[in-house]
Amino acid sequence: MSSAVPPRRPDDVLEVRAGDERGLAEPEMLTPRLRRRRAWTLVLLTLVAPGSAQIAAGNRRVGRFALRTAVLVVALLLLAALLSLVSPGLLLGVVAAPWFLGALVGALVLGAVFWAWLFFDAMRLARLSGVGGRTRCLVAIVTVLLMVLTSGALLSAAWVVWAGRTAVTNVFDAHDRHAPVEGRYNILLIGSDGGSDRVGVRTDTLMLASVDAATGRSALFGFARDTENIDFREGSIMHRLMPEGWNCGDQCLLNGIYQWGMEHADRFPKDVKNPGAQATKEAVEALSGLDIQYYAMVDLVGFRRFVDAVGGLDLVVGKRTPMGGGTSKISGWIEPGEQHLDGYHALWYARSREGASNYDRMARQKCVMTAMLHQLDPQTVVLKAQDIAAVSGSVVETDIPSRDLGRLGALAMKARDGEMTTVNFTPPLIDPWRYDPQKVRDIVAKTIAGDPDPTGAEASTADGTAKKPAPSRASGAKTRGTDGNATPQPSKGAKAKYSFSVSDSSGLICAVP
Repeated sequence: MSSAVPPRRPDDVLEVRAGDERGLAEPEMLTPRLRRRRAWTLVLLTLVAPGSAQIAAGNRRVGRFALRTAVLVVALLLLAALLSLVSPGLLLGVVAAPWFLGALVGALVLGAVFWAWLFFDAMRLARLSGVGGRTRCLVAIVTVLLMVLTSGALLSAAWVVWAGRTAVTNVFDAHDRHAPVEGRYNILLIGSDGGSDRVGVRTDTLMLASVDAATGRSALFGFARDTENIDFREGSIMHRLMPEGWNCGDQCLLNGIYQWGMEHADRFPKDVKNPGAQATKEAVEALSGLDIQYYAMVDLVGFRRFVDAVGGLDLVVGKRTPMGGGTSKISGWIEPGEQHLDGYHALWYARSREGASNYDRMARQKCVMTAMLHQLDPQTVVLKAQDIAAVSGSVVETDIPSRDLGRLGALAMKARDGEMTTVNFTPPLIDPWRYDPQKVRDIVAKTIAGDPDPTGAEASTADGTAKKPAPSRASGAKTRGTDGNATPQPSKGAKAKYSFSVSDSSGLICAVP
């Protein structure tokens, strides 16, 4: 007895039951509605789980490779997020390495190409010829859009990473690494002013940052550009070249020793890459009594382009500052209060001389440089990497090796969040042209040791009465400034008003929010 054959559907296509996997691989078995659904599913799977379309309907080996790669990428991103919380220095050390950045660029480009191919292959597996014309058009358009969004994003990221690698290799080189000395890193920050209207380079801003390598507790020492009578430490290069010291009156100022070093480069050892910076480092070592591991020099003229590249700087202006003056007319003013300065106004604020002493100018330059260091966070670097790379090599010069960026970067984050004590060796604390070198070194040592009154600001006067500094307007500052008038330290638990500030007897000069 013959069995009855069930009638076929009019379109000779079978409805696939739930759980039947043949439908994704064999669309001919599906109804038109399920073919459309299948086409959309394969494309969207490629977006959320690259390789899933190939596992379901194509080359499973390729699909598994793609999916495992996607899972690995997600795992690495989670690991990076965890490291940023647990060990940011290790993470920064890895991601700042030129070899890693180069490898990351290659991986992003390959990932962009591979993901684009997966979308094209998903569209092929969708068998668009078997769906309606409207669906075929929509699926094709969406696939191209998703391909542009995903692969385009990866290619854009590769370009940003390459720009970041360019910035790192332009600024940081294969310099020697240095260990902390007595548990501290000492880094000389130099603001150079070598504009087209000047002969040579003058290091008009000199700050020595001393940071505890374990805690990040930091001290910042400012030295006047017109400091004279510098006797170099025995055993240094400059002591061999100048056994009598940098002592020739007004012709031998601290800000001129950089140019002297550059003009006499042939007298320095061949392994000294920047004789001017080496001479300046050894001069500040003689003044402070500290061993300096690294220096970083910012060109104030190129600084204008750098500030524009990072989107401007936020500063608190304490005193009305003119733009112009001297031999030129005053073209405008930078008003007191919170200001967001572009490169043009930031440069004028740092260099303006009209109606101000050299020490006011030094203070403003310190605020500008500190603002740049504080506000140049990782997010800004990533978003502005291409613009920063275009100008960084001509603005910043340093002997910090790229291998030390992770360690120093993590330390900088600790220092930025902690308390900073500032001491400016300017009048009335000392006269730069007539001072006791041992007094300067003693103040440095006491500051590093945590002495709450390293300069003796509260010492008794000749008639026996106590001499206390006038209170500063920046009393809420996190910093404790000492330039003849100390900035009061905030009470415990008080929210810091400023991350850095400089004041004098008349009040706040400038601050960094």
